[in-house]
Amino acid sequence: MIGCGRLWRKVFMMSSGATELNTFYPIRPECHNDVPPTRFKPRAGKTLSARRWHASFSADGRLNIAKVLRRIQRGGVHPSIKGVVWEFLLGCYDPNSTFDERNELMQRRRGQYDMWKAECQKMVPAIGSGKFITTPLIGDDGKPTDPSLISAPTSDTKVLQWMQVLHQIGLDVVRTDRALEFYESEANQAKLWDVLAVFAWLNNDIGYVQGMNDICSPLIILIENEADCFWCFERAMRRLRENFRCSASSMGVQSQLSTLSQIMKTVDPKLHQHLEDLDGGEYLFAFRMLMVLFRREFSFADTLYLWELMWGMEYNPNIFSKYEDPDRTKGKESLSAINDKMLKQYGKFERTNVKTGHTEESCSLAIFLVASVLEIKNRRILNEAKGVDDVVQILGDITSNLDAKKACTEALKIQKKYLSKAKKA
Repeated sequence: MIGCGRLWRKVFMMSSGATELNTFYPIRPECHNDVPPTRFKPRAGKTLSARRWHASFSADGRLNIAKVLRRIQRGGVHPSIKGVVWEFLLGCYDPNSTFDERNELMQRRRGQYDMWKAECQKMVPAIGSGKFITTPLIGDDGKPTDPSLISAPTSDTKVLQWMQVLHQIGLDVVRTDRALEFYESEANQAKLWDVLAVFAWLNNDIGYVQGMNDICSPLIILIENEADCFWCFERAMRRLRENFRCSASSMGVQSQLSTLSQIMKTVDPKLHQHLEDLDGGEYLFAFRMLMVLFRREFSFADTLYLWELMWGMEYNPNIFSKYEDPDRTKGKESLSAINDKMLKQYGKFERTNVKTGHTEESCSLAIFLVASVLEIKNRRILNEAKGVDDVVQILGDITSNLDAKKACTEALKIQKKYLSKAKKA
């Protein structure tokens, strides 16, 4: 049996090599022509390699997060270690914890997930079976369409609401990243369905909304253990859950679109006014970019690169404590309480927020990324856009043509410009 420390070291010491990206995310032969080309390539000296990742840990397993962030922000993460690195970026583990402490937490979380999954399986036996459902379990009359598929009474409102979305999750699973060979396996599709189904059961306030599958899919591919994948997805959704909170009168990303409008009005009033004149001042054309974090604008591999750049730049060393015990870390830290050494443990984006005392949590890097895309397309929008449809078409041209690193760099510039102007206003 692998010891606690050795279990983690075995993962950390995976070879980084010079393997092609297609080895990690192979595309089905018939889909090659439909998939946008990938711009990201691991670069020696810039990309966080398995060797450098392993070297960033002390003997007992404490991670030098400042060192890791510098490397990620410079060139992303090598595909062989993305999963374990993302667990830290998303706040699953405290960098100051030891190998043994993390292993203990991991085992406890796996047990908790197994209990939740078993609870779901008692109601719907298909969960955990390696299969998944794409036809409704509950009919329009509120009764089971096939009683043999259900092992729980449907009189409970929570149970009924949950069962009503399970087939929609299945339909979305079938459509998720279809070009990848990974999802030719029904077992892998079922793994995605199981994680989303359990999450929907535990979070009945938002349940399941289309787009969650796009956020969860890369985690399913990168993280082998299903329970570990669930916890990583749960952490990702803590950042994004408001995107998916919709009602009859509002969309989840509406507040972000409103923030985007304010940013553009501040940093580029001419472009903002032009969009207003085109009846695009509510920035609804940016809905999809924010909803699923640019999944449609980048190839699969480039999306992963973009996400880790974003999460690295947004990293706050208190993220683990915030998620484990929210009451301990309410509010932002004052700059006077943070020395230069501590500041290095923050990502570039979050570091600027701390320095300027900016406390608006809804003002994420993703919003500034959309602003950077608009600035990149500024001239074309001003000269060519005669309506909102033209704006949508111009922005659609960024697919496979947008450099994630340049977009993030531009977003940081816009952030500083916005905060400077907002402070003077």
